[in-house]
Amino acid sequence: MSKIKLDKLIKMYKTSFFIFDLLGGHLIKKYDFTGLKCPLPVLKAKRVLKTLDKGKVVTFISDDPASPIDFSHFSKNEGYNISIDSSDKGLHYFTLSKIEY
Repeated sequence: MSKIKLDKLIKMYKTSFFIFDLLGGHLIKKYDFTGLKCPLPVLKAKRVLKTLDKGKVVTFISDDPASPIDFSHFSKNEGYNISIDSSDKGLHYFTLSKIEY
């Protein structure tokens, strides 16, 4: 395997991981977009959300100070439920799910 392909795989692995939600009893996929600046976190999230099934939940992590505003506007315009949690270390956690009609 070439070094370029290996680097891409490592980068992809670092940006997504699974966590088990003990309350809901299901896997939530999380994507870590720390280090990316506006508008990249929302653009990358939009690409992920295109494949999200109704009722599924995904969480994005960002350290961009503008990301709470960006994710709020995006979720309102695109029809997603959103929960935003921010830590004192400057990390923002955005949990999104598709609104079911």
